[in-house]
Amino acid sequence: MPSESRYPPLNIPDTDIWGLLFEREDREYPDDKVIYMDPYTSRSYSYAQVKSTAVDFGKGLKALWDWQKGDVLVLYTPNCIDTPAVTWGCHWAGGILSPANPGYTADELVFQLKDSGARAVVTQLPFIQTAKEAASRVGIPENRIIIIGDQRDPTGVVKHFTSIRNISGTARYRRTKLKPEDDLAFLVYSSGTTGHPKGVMLTHRNIVANILQIKAGEGGNLSWNDGLTGEGDKLLAFLPFFHIYGLTCLIHQSLYSGLQLIVMPKFNLEDFCRFIQDHKITFSYVVPPVVLLLSKHPVVSKYDLSSIRMMNSGAAPLTKELVAALHDRLKVPIKQGYGLSETSPTTHTQPWKDWNKTIGAVGTLLPSQTAKYMSPEGKEVPAGERGELWIKGPNVFKGYLNNTEMTAQALTHDGYFKTGDVGYQDKDGNFYITDRVKELIKYKGFQVPPAELEGILAAHPHVNDVAVIGVYNKEQATEVPRAYVVPAGGLGKGEKEAQEIVDWMDQKVAGHKKLRGGVRFVEEIPKSVSGKILRRVLKLKAQEEAEGMKAKL
Repeated sequence: MPSESRYPPLNIPDTDIWGLLFEREDREYPDDKVIYMDPYTSRSYSYAQVKSTAVDFGKGLKALWDWQKGDVLVLYTPNCIDTPAVTWGCHWAGGILSPANPGYTADELVFQLKDSGARAVVTQLPFIQTAKEAASRVGIPENRIIIIGDQRDPTGVVKHFTSIRNISGTARYRRTKLKPEDDLAFLVYSSGTTGHPKGVMLTHRNIVANILQIKAGEGGNLSWNDGLTGEGDKLLAFLPFFHIYGLTCLIHQSLYSGLQLIVMPKFNLEDFCRFIQDHKITFSYVVPPVVLLLSKHPVVSKYDLSSIRMMNSGAAPLTKELVAALHDRLKVPIKQGYGLSETSPTTHTQPWKDWNKTIGAVGTLLPSQTAKYMSPEGKEVPAGERGELWIKGPNVFKGYLNNTEMTAQALTHDGYFKTGDVGYQDKDGNFYITDRVKELIKYKGFQVPPAELEGILAAHPHVNDVAVIGVYNKEQATEVPRAYVVPAGGLGKGEKEAQEIVDWMDQKVAGHKKLRGGVRFVEEIPKSVSGKILRRVLKLKAQEEAEGMKAKL
């Protein structure tokens, strides 16, 4: 029998995200509560300011571009405290937000703009040239590029979002009515082993459900008012808002629960520690490579991190050794969670009280979901046995955009999502993830599709054949992409030629897709009779190489 959540079922309101966040009657905290703060500039948004800015931006979209229900706005920017207002302004106007990695090259951005059918792009000034090039290539006019953040276009050609929301004559516009179960809120792009990323269609109901599921999972441990200082919990946000982990767990959860979010545009270890100390941060969502830095890096000792009550790690497996190392050094407890883009994302989290009792588990199933582990033959396996995790619940996505075949492969007729992750559950209902069915490489929580990298590398004049796998890098506590290359002209190639391919590739892809595992030259790529790359053979080869290196040391 499929596992049921041990939590009581949720009463999920029949409302869109706007209704949940801005029209609820049970909000406990005041309008002037500061929710989003930029620690570098001290610029901030209170709850009331986010709401009014979002309404004005939504009205501006309708007035300027006759924004219609289902129109897509692509957000190509690092974290910014303007992001929430722009996101919900787009929703107010009936639009769908599609976040894009600011590390994307023009080619990568072009794919997302085209696939999503985007009508406009939001970015920041340092990324304007790439945004302009990509927009131009898909036919989005320059006057449909908007800038957020503290900088403005010195030429005045590209408008700042404040001018979009300050258009006169918008009083007549009203919020677009949406059907929470049918209408999309987000199109997030999740990389697939076939190369191009897939557009994951998340409805308003998906996100509303997951906000409430996360709230239940944190078990009342995070509050807008601690009863002492009156400030309540403060979260430090460096996880990218263009990733579903940051989008739901940070942006949405903070506003729903009245938690203050200190927003970093990207991770910097010294700043991370300084902000915890200066702002008395109490909670942070992290990823394993950050846990590794906090447990080992000397700079951490310069700062007082004692205000942290708990950390939550996700996006990649967290080892027992890392949990112990962090706690031994800083006395900071850390629990683990699990989720995917297709599940909005959070499906499991460890209860606070269990963080040191079930180390290695991703936690228990959040409310209103069922899950089961399945054998390759499609039969459910009992507790303790390994299988592929299938999940069903109101947070499970609608399907992949423009890809009915992949949708049919991922979703069963009775609504289960096949996660592609392998694991097991124990007799107490704690879930464990041990491996992946999918071939995706996970670099610091980012998904890297091997086939996409292989497609690019195959165009290199000195590459005859190529396969890419993920190899574990202990120093960084993450997988890194490595290419096995059959070189043109035969073997005899050395470190110089390998580095040349790495450098060439660096210019072609976003930062998280770089060949940090290097290039290895081989005589042939192992393949099945049907021509499928046998990555497991290469993984064994990589393992043997690593063991051989150890033996030499």
